[in-house]
Amino acid sequence: MELTELKLEYAVCDNKNSGIPVIIAAAGMSSRMGGLNKQTALLCGVPVIARTLMVFERSPVVSDIILVARPDDIFGMQLLAEKYSVSKLTDIVCGGASRQESVAKGFERLDKSAERVLIHDGARPLTEDFIIQAVADALNTYPAVTCAVPVKDTIKEIDGAGSVVGTPDRSRLAAVQTPQGVRTAEYRSALEKAGELSRYTDDMSLMEAAGFPVHTVTGSYRNIKITTSEDLKLAEFFLIGENEE
Repeated sequence: MELTELKLEYAVCDNKNSGIPVIIAAAGMSSRMGGLNKQTALLCGVPVIARTLMVFERSPVVSDIILVARPDDIFGMQLLAEKYSVSKLTDIVCGGASRQESVAKGFERLDKSAERVLIHDGARPLTEDFIIQAVADALNTYPAVTCAVPVKDTIKEIDGAGSVVGTPDRSRLAAVQTPQGVRTAEYRSALEKAGELSRYTDDMSLMEAAGFPVHTVTGSYRNIKITTSEDLKLAEFFLIGENEE
């Protein structure tokens, strides 16, 4: 029988009533990793997804964790959660065909009383608690929040033939990251209006399309997403430097 989801009955969280849940999207195909599964690739000896889970496990802001994974990875994810003592993990859910479909599946597993939720990329293992806190706090004022950093490079807009057609003002550009946060009522409304979910690249674009204002808080250049093998090396550099300080 195919394993499509797990409800982890052993999970216990003392701050469930006061904290905020997080959906961690880890169901991607790792198509640019040269055959490696980026979620289980080792980062200084620890799987990427385990490091990501442990960040939210340690965060005093987070009440519980819903993990969205590929069907073949679900049992392995449970074993990793047990190995690294991730007690806040309550559900492991089978992902969809796109990132936004996967997040929607995780969203379905939220407790009905949840008014806010964080959403994070499983392949961003180096996010920090001050970012999680800032996103959660901003949700008290705004319906949609993302962390972001200023763009360092000059950005060019190009056409299909590769010719430059414009140069946006860099001072008005930001690279968005995760965690992102949404109020559940507004996010549910956005999902109802969305149509084909695969055309949205993140949760903020989904909220923008539904007409909800999106606010940014300060992220970190260290908060990289593991997409290629080169990203693993950069993440290792950050971790080694952190341990030497």
